[in-house]
Amino acid sequence: MKADSILERLLERGEFVVTSEISPPKSADGTKVREKVRILRGYADAFNVTDNQTAIVRMSSLAASLFCIQEGVEPIMQMTCRDRNRLAMQSDLIGASALGIRNLLCITGDHQRFGNQPQSRNVFDLDSTQQLMVFKRMRDEGELWCGDVMETAPKILLGAAANPFVDPIEMSVIRLSKKIKAGADFVQTQAIFDLDRFQEWYSVIRSRGLEKKTHIIAGVTPLRSYKAAKFMAENIPGMSIPEEVLKRMASAPDEKLEGTKICLERIEVLRDTPGIHGIHLMPINWESVVPEIMERAELLPRPSP
Repeated sequence: MKADSILERLLERGEFVVTSEISPPKSADGTKVREKVRILRGYADAFNVTDNQTAIVRMSSLAASLFCIQEGVEPIMQMTCRDRNRLAMQSDLIGASALGIRNLLCITGDHQRFGNQPQSRNVFDLDSTQQLMVFKRMRDEGELWCGDVMETAPKILLGAAANPFVDPIEMSVIRLSKKIKAGADFVQTQAIFDLDRFQEWYSVIRSRGLEKKTHIIAGVTPLRSYKAAKFMAENIPGMSIPEEVLKRMASAPDEKLEGTKICLERIEVLRDTPGIHGIHLMPINWESVVPEIMERAELLPRPSP
């Protein structure tokens, strides 16, 4: 076992896993994290803890991940390349492992121009593929990137992100292939609203046999309103929301109910797709809907690790 995490055990056993997401607060109040954890506990197998998402300063993913552990849930700590050089990345990984964090998602991070401090400087010393290479070497060989040997190597399951909706598809597949080769044990995708485009992307993935080399976890998001759906379609890079979905949200007498129904439809299709090893349920500050979705999708109770 690379990390002996709950997520790793379930994936290796062939279970259909469910991961969800916890956004740290724009505050030094740890109770905000604990409150979210208590709402979500038991409704997913592990929880992504975001890292200054949308380039807005929040409690660190490392600190919020520790709160998750203290509340009895398994975190997937996110680490962006935007904010750290390779020294800070390696240091934070060692610290995370020492604190008992067993899963880490390597991501580029939203560009700072999308946040509330666009004048800040990014780092991007490494990209997310290189980040995976560094961390895999630390875990598997017990060496820092400079070659120094560590007395105790980190125990960590490494994850990567993939976007099926980037053009051209071939470029997206090449990027994913490089991340898998670099060390991605699991892959979480962008939220899937456009099933036709996702299946087109996934057919290329399967033709290369990539779904057999990593664990692909498909992203889904419940829409709260037509306004939210339209904003995501127009402002989030790499997001594909078909006109049919927008029309359904615009004409729905109960937008939240319709958004939940659309999410459940995607889960049903993805659950029956060979090689998809789970879903990543992203509620986007709507944590209270997660129990309903999990129950209606018949994904409860979660399997014992």
